[in-house]
Amino acid sequence: MSRIAIGTSGWQYAHWKGLFYPEDLPTSEWLEFYSRHFRTVELNVTFYRTPKETTVRRWVSATPEDFIFSVKMSRRITHRHRLSDTEEALKTFLTMIAGFGRKLGVVLIQLPPSLRFDPERVERFLRELRRESPRTRYALEPRHRTWLQEEAYAVLRRYEIALCQADSGGRYPTADVVTAPFVYLRFHGPGVLYASAYAETQLRAIAERIRAWHAEGLDVYAYFNNDVHGYAVANARTLIECVERLTKRMRGRGR
Repeated sequence: MSRIAIGTSGWQYAHWKGLFYPEDLPTSEWLEFYSRHFRTVELNVTFYRTPKETTVRRWVSATPEDFIFSVKMSRRITHRHRLSDTEEALKTFLTMIAGFGRKLGVVLIQLPPSLRFDPERVERFLRELRRESPRTRYALEPRHRTWLQEEAYAVLRRYEIALCQADSGGRYPTADVVTAPFVYLRFHGPGVLYASAYAETQLRAIAERIRAWHAEGLDVYAYFNNDVHGYAVANARTLIECVERLTKRMRGRGR
């Protein structure tokens, strides 16, 4: 049975207090509260620093058995080393994500806008990645237009890396291309980056695409990164509702 996982990019936003989190709820209980409303979260903190083993254990223990953490790859690998000479940094990162165990969903490899598609560099990195981490799911979010070509898609398919389909209001290039047995979606805002909300008509259209992929047997992971004013929470909730309505309608038709 394929999976549909919809949530937000992070949960630790002070400006969500009163909008999503109760005013009197301690921050130490925010993740547990979040996990009552969503069954997945994308961790951005792992891009900036490596959480302690005890921190990862605390996150895992605070969430239900079926909860999923998608984890952003360290910027040491993607931005500082730019996918080259990554052995030490990759080993540290892989040791950390092992702590999520069965709750690990997808690892997001977000690239800097200046990193062009270089077949040799990418092949070397992905070969090493798959040698060290053969079963983990990875999605790659490129931000340079040179990645949107068949040669790049072929490399991603060879290593079963999903091309992240990211909406950034046109700031960064993206493509509706499937390169793995799952789909990874990110929503940064349809207008102002991180600070604009999706209309319900837009979310209904996204729900249709998700249901179509699901019908093909693909898992779908979708995360909203438009955290300003709590837009991410509201949009994720609406998308979940849209997908559920479509699912009920299709079951009613016997499909």
